[in-house]
Amino acid sequence: MTVFEAFKSVVSEDLDDLKHVNNVRYVQWVQDLAKAHWNSATTPLQQKENIWVLLSHHIDYKSAANINDEIHLKTYVTRSEGVTSTRVVEMFHKDSGKLIVKSETTWCLLDGNTKKPKRISPEIAAVFH
Repeated sequence: MTVFEAFKSVVSEDLDDLKHVNNVRYVQWVQDLAKAHWNSATTPLQQKENIWVLLSHHIDYKSAANINDEIHLKTYVTRSEGVTSTRVVEMFHKDSGKLIVKSETTWCLLDGNTKKPKRISPEIAAVFH
């Protein structure tokens, strides 16, 4: 399993009325991190020939993040079978290591030309495992 990591600083635009990171923002970060992982590990041709679409999303909110907090984001794929892949995203307070969010998403691989589901090839599975 390959772990992809990134860091994010919380800015005022990330906050909700309670002055902590808006739940919608976390969902956006999950999607952004998955895309960054894919783009960093694949060639432009693989990116053109393959498109990932989100089928389902489960997220657990464990603690709050606030303005200027540094967030350590980690993602990895736990399963790739048939046309679907399961991805985990975890977000931690950088300094304390405390878990903020844990997400599990299921993605479907589409053919970049036909936009129809396609089996995950051994080459694509190898990107994540």
